[in-house]
Order: sequence, then C-alpha cells, then structure tokens
Amino acid sequence: MRHLFLFLILSVCVSVSAEDLVILSTNDTHSNIDSDKDGTGGILPRKAIIDSVRNAEKNVILVDAGDIVQGTLYFKYFHGDVEYPLFNMMGYDIRILGNHEFDNGIEELAKYWKDVKGARLSANYDFKDTPAEGLFDPYTIKKIGKHKIGFVGINIDPESLIQTDKYGAMKYRDAIKTANETAAYLKNKKKCDLVVAVTHIGYNELDKLSDVKLAEQSRDIDIIIGGHSHTFVDPKNDKSDPYWIMNADGKPVLVTQTGKYGKNVGYIKINLDKIDSRDFSYDLIPVTDRFPEKAYDKKMQAFLEPYRHVVDSINSNKIGISLTDMPNGLKTGAFVNWTADMALDVAKSISASQKESDSSFHEIDLAIMNVGGIRQPIYKGAITEGQILATFPFSNKLNIIRIKGSDIIDAMKVASRKGGEAISRNMRVVADSTGNLKNVIIDGTAMDPNKIYTVATIDYLAEGNDDLRSLANNTVVWKSPEELSALVLRYIKNLNSLGLPVNPDPTPRFVFNAVQ
Repeated sequence: MRHLFLFLILSVCVSVSAEDLVILSTNDTHSNIDSDKDGTGGILPRKAIIDSVRNAEKNVILVDAGDIVQGTLYFKYFHGDVEYPLFNMMGYDIRILGNHEFDNGIEELAKYWKDVKGARLSANYDFKDTPAEGLFDPYTIKKIGKHKIGFVGINIDPESLIQTDKYGAMKYRDAIKTANETAAYLKNKKKCDLVVAVTHIGYNELDKLSDVKLAEQSRDIDIIIGGHSHTFVDPKNDKSDPYWIMNADGKPVLVTQTGKYGKNVGYIKINLDKIDSRDFSYDLIPVTDRFPEKAYDKKMQAFLEPYRHVVDSINSNKIGISLTDMPNGLKTGAFVNWTADMALDVAKSISASQKESDSSFHEIDLAIMNVGGIRQPIYKGAITEGQILATFPFSNKLNIIRIKGSDIIDAMKVASRKGGEAISRNMRVVADSTGNLKNVIIDGTAMDPNKIYTVATIDYLAEGNDDLRSLANNTVVWKSPEELSALVLRYIKNLNSLGLPVNPDPTPRFVFNAVQ
C-alpha cells in the first residue's frame, strides 16, 4: 500500500524546487518484456511509471545498470531487435554494459550499441582495436540548475565470466582504481557537486570486487547505482542489505540495486542544495499491472506486437509435464539437480552410441552444470517449447571431458563457497557452515584426486568460467554440434513419449555442516 501511495503522490504532485533531482534506475531486466503470470514486471507498465514521475518532477534522469538482454525468447529469437529499440523509446539518459551484452559477441554488441540513445558509459573497458571502439565514454556530466552531476560507468572483470572469444581484444582496467580516479577528476577538475557511479559489478560478491568494496574504498563517489548480482536492496526492510555504506573518509555512500527482471524501478530523490548533508531519499517503485491499458505507450505497443505474436506461438507448443514447481535462482534443489541429471543421462546415451564405433570411449562418471545457466522457472503442469528455450537461452554446448579428480575437487571448493552448483545424482559435496570444503563424494566414496574422471558439462564451464577455473584443466573428448536447449527439448519430448513426467529430486546435494 505504501508503494501505491507513493505512486499516487508522484502522479499528482508538482516539484517546487528546481534544485531537486530524481534519478530513476533499472538493472538486470534480462529481456523480460512481458509481465509475469502474477502481473509483476513488464516494459509497458515500467514506461507508465517513468512517464508519471517525469510528469511530476522537473529534473529526472533515467539510468540503466546493464544486462538488458538474455533470458527470454525475445532475445533468443531476435538478438536485441526488441530490447534496444524499446529502451530508446523509454528515453534512458545513461546506460552501461552488463556482461550479457557480450553474449552474441562484440561485433553484435557494437551493432546494437551504436544506435543507443543517451550517454553510453564505460570507464574501465578499453575497446581500442575492437568493433566497439569509440562507442563509450568514461563519464558524462549533467547540469541541473547551478549544479553539475557527474556519472561514471564501471564494468565487471570479464575473466572467468565472459568467454574470451566474446570480447576479443577488449582490455579490462581495475574497477576500483578507475572509479576513484574518474570520480576525483569529476569532483576536483570538473567541479561536479555530485558523483554517481553506475556499476555492473555486483552488490557484495564473495572474494570479488563489489559495490560495497567500491563504496568503502572511495572518497569522491556519493551514490552507486548497481547491477549484476540481482540484489534487492530494500530500504523498507530492516533485514535487507544496507543501502548506506561508509567510505574511506567515514562519509556515507548511497548504494542501490533493484533486484532483477524489471520488477522494480529505483527512485532516488536528491536535494542538490544539501548534498553534503546527504539529503537523499531512496525507494523502490514496484512494477505491477495496476495501470489501465490506456496508460501504456502506444508507440511501444505497436512496435512490440509482431514480436510478441511470435513469442506467444512458441510458448503455446506443449512438449511435456512437470510434477512440481522448479524455481530458478537457487544454488541447490530441484531444478539444479534435474539439470545435472539430464546432462548425465544425455551424456550416458551419447557414450553408449560412441561405443558402437569406438569401444574405448569412456563411461560417464558425473555431470557438472551451472546454476547461472538456468534463467527461468518451470511451474507444475505443462512444459512448453518456449519455456525451455527461455530457460536455457545460451549458445552453450554439451561437452564430455576427461579431468583429474583434484581439479574437480578444486572446482567444488569454489562452488561450495558460493552456496552450491548443479551436480549429478551420484555426487555429494560436504562443507562446513561457512562453505569450506570437507569432502567430495562420488558413488558413495570419496573422490580420488589422482583419478581421471569423465565428466558431462558445458563448454562455458569446460573453459573454466563461472569462477570454476580448474575445470579448464581438461581434455575434451566430445562436443555437441547442437545448443544445450536442443538436447533438453529432445530429452523432455522423449520422456513424454514414454509417458513419463519431469520429476526432479529436490534433495540438496551440497551438504553444509551435517556432521560436527
């Protein structure tokens, strides 16, 4: 009710101070163009909120902190033809890259970003000698009345996150060092009254650079608008991550993030005459279906219609049934287990087929998949082709690799510290309550660090990405010619032809502090 009250206030009030600034923000919308089945999110309701704030306030800056693509059929089929024009229609003033903007390679990134309206910021990516050279600025300055507001764009380290062939010759500069140098330049040389870092590095990532670390080590940054970790920094929840972080000089920095999938719009209101006293208010406006259709942008509706028709037709093709809800975004449980078990079953079938012509082809020992590759939930009931294509949207391909047990154990050390990963049914990983590894068990016995195991995984992990660097110490013995989604579709269709449902095992396979 409070959020609805806030919206009504925004809809009817007129700002009385020309020295107030409202910054609206989004992050990690991930191609979620339509509202969810419960009526949350959706790009048309979001535009209605933005329009209402712009009508109520004199000075509004709209910012996005990256990852506008990847996660639904809109990107799977149209490669950015939907998201980029719609974001231009929404009138974003400032945008930065997320890591998923690289998913189709730097050539496609450059193709779409050359037409992006508003400021395109990246201070710590050097695009020299790449197709994206000249497309991004390190900062931009907005003038509001007598005040100057500097914005700097800060991006994540691509190592072990973005496949190297996707970003090519792009070079990464240390994010904290670059952010602080640029912020000091904006404050001291450009005489900016306020410096805002728009980041895609994560709120508080384990053993990594994060917004919290940036805030703590900064001196000239006043506000951080973040993305990447999908963190819901809720100012109305005392148990939420804190949104005020003290900097190196003991001054508070406002650190914000709106969660994911466009379900909230960040709302920061700043009294520019009282920047030193931190007269900032921070709230989140939920994006819901409370608006009448007449409030939606007609141009955006007309543009979207043919794309939505294609997506709806694919979503109507039923291929199987699930006996339970399988939420995504969890480190352990039903969906991650099912994904690893599916990979194990598919790889075993491939191994059996290979043995017909090569009797020396190895039996499959286990499967390791990545939680981050599961982008959408599957709900109890009918499963459609569109759901699977949106749930496994990446161009990853199944690999069968040979690798030492010690390298698997090292990867599981990282996975347990992160809270879990997708591992097959014959595995258990035991750790203490803080995630420190105690044991890796396969088929009821401790993994032999000196043994060579045959593992089903995806090329993304086989290259050592997702921080599982030791998995790169492998020999690839088989590569799928098809994307993972094609294998998943065939697997579910085969189950359905046999009269079998998707029936995942929900038992956690990462066991934390079970025995003292």
